[in-house]
Amino acid sequence: MLRAAFTGVAARAVAVRSVTVSRPIAQVMGKRFYSGHEDESFEAYTERYVKFFDGVEDLFELQRGLNNAFAYDLVPAPSVVEAALKASRRVNDYATAVRIFEGLKEKVESEKQYEEYLKELAPLKQELGVLTKEELGF
Repeated sequence: MLRAAFTGVAARAVAVRSVTVSRPIAQVMGKRFYSGHEDESFEAYTERYVKFFDGVEDLFELQRGLNNAFAYDLVPAPSVVEAALKASRRVNDYATAVRIFEGLKEKVESEKQYEEYLKELAPLKQELGVLTKEELGF
């Protein structure tokens, strides 16, 4: 009996709500802000992620930071990639280091730009012993 009464009340509430809403949902909800970093410059982005990767202590934190850094519509600066590579080796995860280069290859506009990144990061790759997916034979 209680269930039937509740169902009837809920049905009436839904019917009343659907009738009384005359404005579009966008006007009712208002503007939504999805990021607190809307007006952030490229330099501020670079500094923020270099600082973040320098403080990474575990794999979960590293992968979360990589997902966030690569989610932007820009290619991370070499200093960000460098800090991420060092962090991946610090947490002893070679696979993530290789995946950083895969993500970088997807973000750049051309193969030439990817080669320039590889050239600039070559000393660090050598120091950390990280190879790209292509160098590994995949």
